[in-house]
Amino acid sequence: MSNAYTLMPSPVGTLTLVARGECLAAVLWEEERENRVRLGELHREDRLPVLRETARQLGEYFAGQRERFELPLDFAGTDFQRQVWAALLTIPFGQTRSYSDIARQIGNPSAVRAVGAANGRNPISIIAPCHRVIGASGSLTGFAGGLAAKHFLLALEGRQSLSLF
Repeated sequence: MSNAYTLMPSPVGTLTLVARGECLAAVLWEEERENRVRLGELHREDRLPVLRETARQLGEYFAGQRERFELPLDFAGTDFQRQVWAALLTIPFGQTRSYSDIARQIGNPSAVRAVGAANGRNPISIIAPCHRVIGASGSLTGFAGGLAAKHFLLALEGRQSLSLF
């Protein structure tokens, strides 16, 4: 089955919203790193209900009117990656966690680097809030959408006091 996509302008650049069947499979960045997320064949479909609903909810989020997303998600990855991505979904709006916090949460405290790698491959950016994962020192660390986008998202959620480096 091929995946459908639509484009959405946003304050952090044009986002590519990807659906697999009736579920959201990815939110990709304008400057997406090749092969960060493997999706297979894509075709443009602007009217698919899950893509329209995703765009609506993201619009509300960017307008400061939404803190939680209510969308059917289809994460494609390894069991370990899906554990990490599920943990991302538990980080409340306006809060952050460190990579070691996530490693402890999934019951694998020594897997900090693997958590970082899985976080970097999160296919459903913003919705599964990988931007809420920061370095142990409180500094912003690598982010698929770029550090400026990460800073913007955290500031939108009320976390302006974070350091860029």
